[in-house]
Amino acid sequence: MTNKIEIASIIRKRTLGLTFVLGAASLAFAQEKVNVSGKIVDKQNNAVPYASVTFSNKANKLFSDAALTDEKGVYQLALTPGNYDITLEAIDYKKATLHKQITTSGNLGSFVVEAESTATNAKTQDIQGVVITAQAAKPYRVELDKKVYDPSTDLISKGGNLQDVLNNVPSVSVDTDGTVSMRGSTNVKFLINGKPSSLLGIDDSANALQSIPADQIERIEVITNPSSKFESSGTSGILNIILKKTKKVGFNGSVTGNIGYLPKTSLNANLSWRKNKMTWFLNGGGGYSEGKGINDTETDYNNVTVPTPTATNPNPKALYHQLQNSESNSTSMNYNAMGGFVYDISDRTSFNLSGLVRTFESENDDYLNTFSDYYTLGGIQNNFGQRNSIGKGNNLAFQGDAGIDHKFDDNGQNISLSLSVQSSNNNSSSNITETQDSQFLLNDITSRKSENKTVIGKADYELPIGEKSKIEAGYRLDVNDNTYANTVFSTLPNDLIPFYNNNTDYREIFNAAYVQFKSKIGENFGYQIGLRDELSNVKINYTNQAPGDIPIDKTKNYNNIFPSVFLSYNITKTNQILLNYSKRIDRPRSFWMVPFPNYSNSQNIFAGNIDLNPAYVDSYEVGYNISKKKFTINPTLYYRHSTDDRKMLVYRPDERENVFYTKPINLGNDDRYGLDLNFTVDPFSWLKFMGSVDLFGYKTTGIAAYATFDENGANKTGYMDFTGNGFSFGSRLNTTFKIDKTLSVQLQGFYRGARKAANQNSNAMYAFNLGASKTIWKGDGTIGFNLQDIFNTRSREVFSFNDDYTRRNFMQWQPRQFSLSLTYRFKQGEKVDAPKRKKDINANSQGGDDQGPPM
Repeated sequence: MTNKIEIASIIRKRTLGLTFVLGAASLAFAQEKVNVSGKIVDKQNNAVPYASVTFSNKANKLFSDAALTDEKGVYQLALTPGNYDITLEAIDYKKATLHKQITTSGNLGSFVVEAESTATNAKTQDIQGVVITAQAAKPYRVELDKKVYDPSTDLISKGGNLQDVLNNVPSVSVDTDGTVSMRGSTNVKFLINGKPSSLLGIDDSANALQSIPADQIERIEVITNPSSKFESSGTSGILNIILKKTKKVGFNGSVTGNIGYLPKTSLNANLSWRKNKMTWFLNGGGGYSEGKGINDTETDYNNVTVPTPTATNPNPKALYHQLQNSESNSTSMNYNAMGGFVYDISDRTSFNLSGLVRTFESENDDYLNTFSDYYTLGGIQNNFGQRNSIGKGNNLAFQGDAGIDHKFDDNGQNISLSLSVQSSNNNSSSNITETQDSQFLLNDITSRKSENKTVIGKADYELPIGEKSKIEAGYRLDVNDNTYANTVFSTLPNDLIPFYNNNTDYREIFNAAYVQFKSKIGENFGYQIGLRDELSNVKINYTNQAPGDIPIDKTKNYNNIFPSVFLSYNITKTNQILLNYSKRIDRPRSFWMVPFPNYSNSQNIFAGNIDLNPAYVDSYEVGYNISKKKFTINPTLYYRHSTDDRKMLVYRPDERENVFYTKPINLGNDDRYGLDLNFTVDPFSWLKFMGSVDLFGYKTTGIAAYATFDENGANKTGYMDFTGNGFSFGSRLNTTFKIDKTLSVQLQGFYRGARKAANQNSNAMYAFNLGASKTIWKGDGTIGFNLQDIFNTRSREVFSFNDDYTRRNFMQWQPRQFSLSLTYRFKQGEKVDAPKRKKDINANSQGGDDQGPPM
């Protein structure tokens, strides 16, 4: 009986408790919202349009909300009565926070925000995280180990792609054919969210750069001298492309459509949803574009005489002059989608999972006219040849990423684990027809298939020591499998064709471990020292259909140590001196080591070099940063010394034939030095300048010898001298005019000075671009317009020379273009429930595979 009474009592108590909880919850949710409004003004009582006004409920985050002011600075929204923290944010104004209790409906009056007036920096908290240009609305900021560029300020690239964005990034230049270089060197390592990515394909080609929409890029990190925490490849630096992943609460996103000429269209969306512990994101879109380019080449052959007749060739001829004019027309379509989620398991642990898919399809129709002049026994002979190449290509890439991040405590002891699995498949084919003096000469049909599979595993650990020091350590495993299958058919007998029918399996495995220590002495001096060890294993298996040619089975192993040192000294809060050193490696790309990787035509042969070795670079930098109210300036002196440098040998193995070979070789040294200067100037609130100047010199050594036959068939040794030096410069200037609070116009110009090398001279190049942006729909929309290469001057002219020839080449990759874009944004400005700063597993809080968060 007693037990029954106790059970009944427990049931009554729990039922009463549950009734009380449900009643309280019902009462809370039954509270009616009240309509409030107000206005945001500056100190002169001028309205501040499109400001973000966030109301954070102190008692319950579920009652928080946010709004944007209209063009008159007015906002309105419905709130549950209670105590609120109110945050005010607007471009070119300081962030403001105030407190207010909301009880009834009504007007809250005017809230005042103060215009940005200074760009002071906080004291150095972390040697890797010292932000020098802290002023709002700056297009880039300078940190100890990198420059961070914000493409949202670039009106020229609106509606464009990654290649368009790179045209405006400090310390980076893009050639007419899409080749990216940093400080005059093309050995640039690309990363997506801190790691190699299938988004870029196997060969980091210009097509891959054009398939990443500009509006999906959050920022670009330019790392000219990476520390030991980074992988060691990329001797001229690393470009880390950070894609958008919003942290705003609720459903947010934007959609951008673009149309232009040369004909191009695109539609891209960035969507996200965040609530409580879960964040979902989805970015995707597609586009169509057409391209047109010209390429003219004129070659004169040195010391050519009338050849001597032989029994096998009684009517010989010797080529002494050739003119080639080509035109390329292309179309391309690309589609991409990236989605995933981040889940906060607890306050100390988070997990993320993401995936992406990309497709790229292209077609090209190329025409080449060739005018050749020969010496013969009967006098001068002229020939006219025509070549038409119709090609198709496609790429399909997948990538999956998973990661977990755990904080052991609140002092900064963290561990991050991540895994990336990637796959990329490329297929290309060409149908080539050639005629000679209007008579059919040959038909070549080519097919090339390549596949890349990559697995990347990483572990990074951080351990603070006291308040000013930290140890970082980690391990990374890269496994890359590349396969190539080439097929070539020709109606004209050609001894090289069997070599181009080949299969190659290429595998590389990198095991890397690093440790680095960072600390401060006093308040102004910071330092970091690091060491990285990389063990590399490369295996190449190559077979072809050439009779009697033995299959190649090659294995290479090498182990290297890569040290780095970073020093910083704060002269004042806005002035800092930076000094750093690192050792880097330039690994050859896989297709450079395949003996005959890709057939283009019978007169230009790329011969891979299976014995090609890495080059090594010692890199030094001294930088100075200053930030004032009206300007920022960042000059950096640099010097790079490369040993066993890689060079491209261009030669004719038989001077009786018009066939050129290009082969990568290791030869001599390469020294580069210069001054990289970046600056911003804001003389007025409506006028902003951003510019860069790169002054650099170079010195190369090495003489390559090769075997050839002269015009009479005798054995001969030819030489290509790479010894030489030179000096050049490049500059870029962006000028942005703010017509009013909703309309901005931007004019961009660049100039690249002439360059002289041992066997090649390049003429100067310049171009001007124009962009404009208009905010519409109360801040929810933007119309953009840009005109690329206003005066149609963006072209390249190069003069090459060797012992037996001189050559002039003129190339224009794309003519003048323009485009119009429209962007619609929804739920912008909701910044409540800001999470504690956590490291993104695959692109940590600094944006990638870099230096970690401030201590």
